[in-house]
Amino acid sequence: MQATQTIAQKLDQEDPLRNYRSQFYMPPGKRRKEQLYFTGNSLGLQPKAVEKYIMQELEDWRAYGVEGHFHGKNPWFKYHHFFDKEAKIVGAKPEEVVVMNNLTVNLHLLLVSFYRPTKTRYKIIMEAGAFPSDMYVIESQVKHHGFSYDDAVIEMIPREGEYHLRTEDILAKIEETGDELALLFFSGVQYYTGQRFNIQALTEAAHRVGALSGFDCAHAAGNIKLELHDWKVDFAAWCTYKYMNSGPGGVSGVFIHEKHGNNPDTPRFAGWWGHKESERFQMKRGFIPEPGAAGWQLSNAPVLTMAAHKASLDMFDEVGMDALVEKGAKLNAFLEQVVIDAQASNDKLEFEVITPEERGCQLSMLTNENGKALFDYLTENDVIADWREPNVIRLAPVPLYNSFMDIWEFGELLKGF
Repeated sequence: MQATQTIAQKLDQEDPLRNYRSQFYMPPGKRRKEQLYFTGNSLGLQPKAVEKYIMQELEDWRAYGVEGHFHGKNPWFKYHHFFDKEAKIVGAKPEEVVVMNNLTVNLHLLLVSFYRPTKTRYKIIMEAGAFPSDMYVIESQVKHHGFSYDDAVIEMIPREGEYHLRTEDILAKIEETGDELALLFFSGVQYYTGQRFNIQALTEAAHRVGALSGFDCAHAAGNIKLELHDWKVDFAAWCTYKYMNSGPGGVSGVFIHEKHGNNPDTPRFAGWWGHKESERFQMKRGFIPEPGAAGWQLSNAPVLTMAAHKASLDMFDEVGMDALVEKGAKLNAFLEQVVIDAQASNDKLEFEVITPEERGCQLSMLTNENGKALFDYLTENDVIADWREPNVIRLAPVPLYNSFMDIWEFGELLKGF
């Protein structure tokens, strides 16, 4: 794809999603009217509808007090049911998904259920350099069960001279570990390199050796096409504040395949909001789980935070993941061409794109010793990108609010470094 200003303008004119940009607050710049915002993989921008959605709940709280649980416009007692649309984003049945808590909390709760090691089957395979929370969760879980990290956890490292993992190497390690493997736990999209993992192939391989598969989809949900149910993934969790634009520290989504969710004997930590809904207020002793992922809830919904998520979720439902994925692929291809063209025109630009072709809306540039100076230069010129130690600049254009002209203008700034 060529990356000229004329082509950028043409792509924007032809973009069926171009009007959604106006539904977001674009942060103002110091040197330009609006910042060039490329950190949708860290915190998505605020939809303008968020205020209206939160105000609705504040008005119901003011008008009804506790009775808002039953008489508000969106009764809080069944508030999590208003998020059934979340299932479409990850390719699941509505009963397989619930919105609750925050991401790391949910990962711990899921591992209570799905990391059940024995003396002989206790090992976990994951990618080396996973997001720190994933590493800390796995480390604390294996120690909780009395195992050492070095013995129980197999970290997959790319081949020498490469930056991302080959699917065939992961599959070979799964087969090699065999009946010692309890759990395969990967991210859906690797946060540092932007690599999209083959969730279906990895899950099938784990199941062949009798292990379970789980995924942190923080950088995948709302970014790539997921089919968690059809791929027979055992469990997954994701945050909603990145590509799904639901606010800092926003709520998390959870997927639990129906074969586990509809089995009341699946072990879990219990709380009253996960109890059978029709009997919840009978206050009886003895936990009876609500069927599906809802049976993993502990507490009632954090309504104000979830209201912000609902504003974004309704927009996602209107647009659909197919349209988002299609535009995201075009944005990313245009971005890659822009940075390649800029590098060819400026000898001071020394970097390597380490994001493989299997990707979502992200491009990671591995820089040299001048990388931080380049990042600071971009920041001074109203580019909001993301620096990751030791020397990677991450860029994540988002289909709902980024334009092709944003990317072209970024390229012009690169050329001027």
